Amino acid sequence: MDVKGVQGSVSFDGDWITIIKKEVGQQERQFRIRAADVTGTRLKPANWAFHGYIQFLVAGSAPAEEKKGVFLGGRPPHSDPHSLSIPRRSNDAAAKLVAAIEQARG
Repeated sequence: MDVKGVQGSVSFDGDWITIIKKEVGQQERQFRIRAADVTGTRLKPANWAFHGYIQFLVAGSAPAEEKKGVFLGGRPPHSDPHSLSIPRRSNDAAAKLVAAIEQARG
């Protein structure tokens, strides 16, 4: 199950969540989280004006705060390894991914 994000993607294979981020001029970075280690999820759907995001909460790691601003629209910073910004066309796929992860968690 894959979701295309803004400058990256997130996928879930039933056990592992893989977040891949690619910033302009940077090398691709990959972050892996076991679904069993996730303590919660946040999904803020995108709208016509702003991107949304998926964020995974992990024990022992404070969730990144939403950055406010005209161009950010209340998303965690791009440097947060546990979140990914999503465009509006990915809202449905992101909701399905979050539901699958929540089901796998228990």
